Amino acid sequence: MTPALLLSLLATVGIGMPATAGAAPPPDSVAPPEAFDLQGHRGARGLAPENTIPAFRRALALGVTTLEMDVVISADGAVVVSHEPWMHPDICTLPSGAPVPEGDARGHNLYQMPYVDIERYDCGRRRHPDFPRQAPQPAVKPRLHDVIRMAEAYVVEHDRPPTFYNIEIKSRPAWDGTFHPEPEAFAQRVLEVVRGRGVAARTTIQSFDERALRAARRLRGDADPAVGLALLATDGTAEALPDQLDALGFVPAVYSPAHTTVDAGLLRAAHDRGLRVVPWTVNERDTMRRLIRLGVDGLITDYPDTGMDVVETMSVGE
Repeated sequence: MTPALLLSLLATVGIGMPATAGAAPPPDSVAPPEAFDLQGHRGARGLAPENTIPAFRRALALGVTTLEMDVVISADGAVVVSHEPWMHPDICTLPSGAPVPEGDARGHNLYQMPYVDIERYDCGRRRHPDFPRQAPQPAVKPRLHDVIRMAEAYVVEHDRPPTFYNIEIKSRPAWDGTFHPEPEAFAQRVLEVVRGRGVAARTTIQSFDERALRAARRLRGDADPAVGLALLATDGTAEALPDQLDALGFVPAVYSPAHTTVDAGLLRAAHDRGLRVVPWTVNERDTMRRLIRLGVDGLITDYPDTGMDVVETMSVGE
């Protein structure tokens, strides 16, 4: 089944359609995917090296709606796709060919390295120990604009619907100035890339860091909300949600809690506020089915092959 046909089926049967279809959109709302939003976590981390071109290409081949990824900033200001702002010792290899030493990982600080040095490290030849189905292959940490360029070319070449992008700003107050710039400068770099590549209207910026989301909202501007915003949360409950939104200072387009906390009460509380709910990181079939039946608007998974199979099966009446 093609991705376009699958999306059509989902829209017909209503899987994943927001419960607030008639409600007023939140202030930063942009046009979301038309039906269920299946997102490939770090591309397809369970199947290919995380946050690399091969992983994003695999996710696109499987038919995901959205490519989910993390970004950091290099010493020369490049927006680099990476979960940590350093070289992870479990998956990355020094230019010499030796593994990055466990105790020295943070010494390989991407914010202190120009991209020409970052791309000398391999982060794909060594299989992640937690993902036995992952296919090792040579891969570097790509720049965000390289990922977007590949994805945009892929969908044209394979006659696929336009892809969406969910980009996490990896920032923490304690890391300011050491592992990344201040939130304003960080968000500005990301916005420059997605606007420059012409994909702003299909991009969501997500973060656990409220400062990063507030900065992105200021820089994006309220008059022309061309980039959606998503609040990530580990404690995603109906009771916690009001305080989380108060702390953020506005209602974003998307709320992305850990999947283990999602229940009917949370979905009601979120949908009543105009939020789309897209939990992370959902890898088990039964959990996917439970969340879809509850009415989530999408999910983020390391295994988009499993996710596509579950969504397709449920779309025809499981």
